[in-house]
Amino acid sequence: MKIGFLLLSLLLIGGCATTTTANIAGKNRSQLLIVPVAEVNRMSLDYFAKQNDDARSKHRLVTSGPEFVRVEAIMRRLVPHSAALRKDAIDWPWELVLIDAPEVNAHVMAGGKVTVYTGLIRQLKLNDDEIAVVMGHEMAHALREHTREKISEQQLAGAVVSLGGAALGAGKTTMQIAGLAQQLALELPFSRKMESEADVFGLELAARAGYDPQAALGLWDKMSAQGGAGIPQFLSTHPAPKNRKQELAALMPKVMPLYQAANRR
Repeated sequence: MKIGFLLLSLLLIGGCATTTTANIAGKNRSQLLIVPVAEVNRMSLDYFAKQNDDARSKHRLVTSGPEFVRVEAIMRRLVPHSAALRKDAIDWPWELVLIDAPEVNAHVMAGGKVTVYTGLIRQLKLNDDEIAVVMGHEMAHALREHTREKISEQQLAGAVVSLGGAALGAGKTTMQIAGLAQQLALELPFSRKMESEADVFGLELAARAGYDPQAALGLWDKMSAQGGAGIPQFLSTHPAPKNRKQELAALMPKVMPLYQAANRR
């Protein structure tokens, strides 16, 4: 058993890194990245392809028209500024998919595959600055390799629970309780940390591209109204909109100069 824990320790030491340069609004931190990037990119591409095939079969995949052109233009304006946060990201095969569905949602898969749902834009009546803030946030997840980090964290946590249970002779019920404790104490708070980090990096990305970062404040008012009371923050992978807005407001003195400089160019 000592050998097992030694191997886990070596994984922790060897898998800690940071994926981006220090940004203006926040600080970098070490990340657990023990899963190969190629494996995560492969899984992301598989999911992206299946998602697109499903949307296409339902005639919901939007590949042209004013709405698509508008959203793609915002993405293309953001992409060059990703290099300020991560140098290699400018060469990623960035691609936009717009899905005509009522979901108020958007996400970016590892490697720069961007998905936006029309429900996000239409139901919240987003302007370009607000779309850029949302897209910047989602792009930040990819820049920081949060998917890879999350999978790495889950794999390590699962291994620790299994090894610990075996060492103590734990039964099935005990292991299930341990698994729940692992989720509440480790995985969900860690996801909230990543969401807050994406807010910070994404806000800077939008500001560098010349989009008004103050749009984030009105955006979260809209999100809060859309979501209602929601579930308690300690059981959510996303910070509460009110807390999120407060954190974003505190960043304005740091990101507004980037926005102003971008509009002077």
